[in-house]
Amino acid sequence: MTASPKDLKEPPTTRSTHDVSGRDVTIASWICFFAWTFAVYDFVLFGNLLPQLAASLGWTEAHSTEVNTWVTAGTALVAFAIGPITDKIGRRKGILVAVAGAAVASLLTATVGWVYGISAGLGLVFLVLVRSIAGLGYAEQAINAAYLNEMFAHRYSDPAKTKRRGLIYSLVQSGWPVGSVLAASSVYLLFPIGGWELCFVVAAIPAVFILWAGRWLKESPQFRRRKEVDDLRRSGRLDQARERADVYGIGLGEQTSPMADVFRGTSLRPTLVIGSSFLLNWVGVLAFSILGTSLLTAESGKNISFDNALTILIVSNATSFLGYLFHGWLGDRIGRRNTIGLAWILCSICFFAMLQAPDGNYPLIVALYSAGLFFLIGPFSALLFFTGESFPVHTRATGSSLINASGQVGAIIGGVLITASLAAGNTWETAALWWGCVPILASGLLVFAAPNVDPRTVRTD
Repeated sequence: MTASPKDLKEPPTTRSTHDVSGRDVTIASWICFFAWTFAVYDFVLFGNLLPQLAASLGWTEAHSTEVNTWVTAGTALVAFAIGPITDKIGRRKGILVAVAGAAVASLLTATVGWVYGISAGLGLVFLVLVRSIAGLGYAEQAINAAYLNEMFAHRYSDPAKTKRRGLIYSLVQSGWPVGSVLAASSVYLLFPIGGWELCFVVAAIPAVFILWAGRWLKESPQFRRRKEVDDLRRSGRLDQARERADVYGIGLGEQTSPMADVFRGTSLRPTLVIGSSFLLNWVGVLAFSILGTSLLTAESGKNISFDNALTILIVSNATSFLGYLFHGWLGDRIGRRNTIGLAWILCSICFFAMLQAPDGNYPLIVALYSAGLFFLIGPFSALLFFTGESFPVHTRATGSSLINASGQVGAIIGGVLITASLAAGNTWETAALWWGCVPILASGLLVFAAPNVDPRTVRTD
C-alpha cells in the first residue's frame, strides 16, 4: 500500500489505516485454516494413494519411493521460490497463489494415468512436474506463519492475549491432521467409486470457495508499513521514509535481497539451526507420515491390510490434532524452542517402540503410532510460529519458506536413503529405524541450539 500525497505531508501516527480489527484477524485465521487444511488434503492424499497408484502403473516398492523422491525435489524448489515472491507481492496474494496452485496440481494429478498410458516416460515426467506444483500447497504453512505472526502482533499484544498466541495459531496449523483425516476418509469413500483419480478431482473443489473468501483477507500491517517505507526510499524521499520508519519501529538500514539477508546478522543462527532441525525431522516425517501406509502395509513392515492402515491413519491423525493444541499451549508457557525439542525426542522413542511391537498386536501398533504422530506433527504448531518470531518483516516470508523448504530437502534425503535401503534388501522396519527414528531424535537435540524467544515478547519489526 503506497501512501497518498496528502498522507505524506502529515505527521504519521501509530494508529492508521495500517491497523487491523479483531474481526479482520478472525477472518484471516479461518481462511488460513481452511487453505492449509485442503493443501494438506492434496499433499497427504498423494502419499496415502501412492501404493495404489504404483500398483496400477506396475511400479515396484523401490521405484515407487524413487518417484516420490523426485516429486519431493520439485516440491522443495517450488515451496522455496514462493517465499521471496511473497516478501515482494504481499502475504495476502501469496496465500491465494498457493491455494490456486494446489488446486491445479490436484486436477492435473487425476490425468496422470491417461498420460502414462500414452507414454510411460512422458507420464513419469508429467507426474513429477504436476506434483512439484503441489509444493505451493505445502508452502501455505510458511506463508500462513509469516502472515498470522504479523497479524497477531497487532491484535494480541497485551500480556493476557500474548500468552494465547501460540494456542490460537495451533488451531490454524491443526489443518495438517484435519487434512490428513479428510484425505484418508476420502480414500474410503471415493476410491471404491472412481479410483485414485476421483480422489484428486474432489481435492480441488474446496479451492474455489477459499479463493472467493480471499476477498475479505487484509494485508498485514507490518508488510504494508514496510512497503510504504520502501516506496518512499525508492522515490528518493529519504526524510519522510526515515520519519515513517521511526514511528513504525522499522530499521532503515541498507537492504539487499531477502534471500541474502536471511544469512546475515541475527537471522543467520535461526536460519541454519532451525532449518537443519527441520531438514532432519522431515527425514523421519517421510518415513512415518508421508509413506506411513507403505510402512504399515508392507510385508517387511508391519504387514497390516490397506484398509486397516487407513484406519490407523485416521485415528492417529485425530490424535495428532490434540497434539497441535497441546504443543501450541505448552509453547506459550515454556517457550516454543523447548517444546519442539522435548516433543521430538519423545517422538523418536514412541516410533522405536512401535517398530519393535509384534506385527499381530494391532491395538499396540495403533497406540504407539498415534503417540508418535502426536509428538512428531503436534510441535509444528510451535515450530512455524517460532520461525515467524525469528525474522524481521523484510525477510519473514523468505526465512519461513527457506526453513519450510528444507523439510522437503530432508524428505529427498530420506527418500534416497529409504530407496537405497529397500533396494539393498533391508526390511521396511530397518529402513524406518535408521532413516526415521534416528533423524527425528537428532532434530530434537539440535533445535536446542536455536536462539530461544520469550513467548511473552511481541515482535513488530
